[in-house]
Amino acid sequence: MEVHTRQLQYFVAVAEELSFTRAAQRLHVSQQGLSTQIKQLEHEMDVTLFARTTRQVQLTAAGAAFLRHVRDAMASLSFGADEARAVHRGEHDRLVLGCLEGAALTLTEPILAAFRERHPDVTVELSHFTYDTPSAGLANGLVDVAIVRRPFVDEGLRFERLFTQPLMAMLPAHHRLAERAEVWAAELLDDPILASGPVDPVWNAFWRLDSHRDGRAAPTVVLVKTLLEELHQVATGAGIAMTVPCAGWIRFPGVRIIPVSDAAPSEVAVCWRAIHQTPLVRSFIDVARRVRAANPDLIARLETPHRRTRRSTPVAALS
Repeated sequence: MEVHTRQLQYFVAVAEELSFTRAAQRLHVSQQGLSTQIKQLEHEMDVTLFARTTRQVQLTAAGAAFLRHVRDAMASLSFGADEARAVHRGEHDRLVLGCLEGAALTLTEPILAAFRERHPDVTVELSHFTYDTPSAGLANGLVDVAIVRRPFVDEGLRFERLFTQPLMAMLPAHHRLAERAEVWAAELLDDPILASGPVDPVWNAFWRLDSHRDGRAAPTVVLVKTLLEELHQVATGAGIAMTVPCAGWIRFPGVRIIPVSDAAPSEVAVCWRAIHQTPLVRSFIDVARRVRAANPDLIARLETPHRRTRRSTPVAALS
């Protein structure tokens, strides 16, 4: 069977658009040429991939089954090309790791140490990103693999969860709820809340507590990109912020951090692009998984809220 990659590209475009006209426009080819290529593909395979009428185009059951494998094959080809180019550029022994602020916290160093032990000749380059880049460089291909904090827009990405952490309210010391041991999300909805800009709607919705607002807009104020900026703004009374327990690791005057009892937790995970799972990326994922499994006590400490934070204890910044 002789099937060409161009025919596969044409097939995927028609399957996704369910229109020969739109698929031809997307591929910048003539509709007649596209239709001819699809017919040749069907003839070569001896199956009908699309059910065509004058009004619509639909995938047949055979076409739907074929589509799953074609997507995998095209992703594998793309990965192979990326791998070949990396080897040609001399990058085969280099892994670029993207990190959001704090990365995997105290689990980061054991993961890096174990990876370096497994790959002593590989250079690991760390690239740090702020809140306005939740994918830590993966979305635009700046890194090979990343340690991120979910949720955010994650199309085309894959994840290996490391641990979760409960959501905490970062409040000014003079806030009406600052002396409480814990709060409910509903008690915070009228407060101005810090945001990180319009870069990622899923990320912003989570940290603004949008799931608790019944469609009402959050009263957002100053835009911030780092935890240190959050702490400064909250301390001055500009607003409140949602954070996680590790925000209290370095003392910061004028701020309190209190658990939000009914808020969904944030997940820390290793993240990579589905079409760029190189051998080094796969090895990093495996190392992270093994380090997580080997450190249950550390994971438990990371996942446990800092409920020991006392009413008079100022909260800390994480640099």
